[in-house]
Amino acid sequence: QVHVVESGGGLVQAGGSLRLSCAASGSIFRLIAMEWHRQAPGKQRELVASINSGHATNYADSVKGRFTISRDNTLNTVYLQMNSLKPEDTAVYYCAARAYTDYQNWDQYWGQGTQVTVPS
Repeated sequence: QVHVVESGGGLVQAGGSLRLSCAASGSIFRLIAMEWHRQAPGKQRELVASINSGHATNYADSVKGRFTISRDNTLNTVYLQMNSLKPEDTAVYYCAARAYTDYQNWDQYWGQGTQVTVPS
């Protein structure tokens, strides 16, 4: 079993910054990619940013230039640096880890989420 735990959420004023962390642990044979998703009240969950094992990154248009995803492969940890936060960034942020648990079986594992609130 793979466990994913997020931390770092909170309340921040518009224009401020937060850094989210996510650690994957457990029966990880090889970590493929890690992603940050978010879900605002009444909206569907959306992909915010992703990073693969080669550190290639992808961002939602709404966060490009403001958010930066990075990872530490030795710690199976991913970070999301969020700058210039806006009220529309308010959401529960979920980390997802895509991992092989042996040489042929992989799955996507989710954390429980961390709340980010940017008051208007």
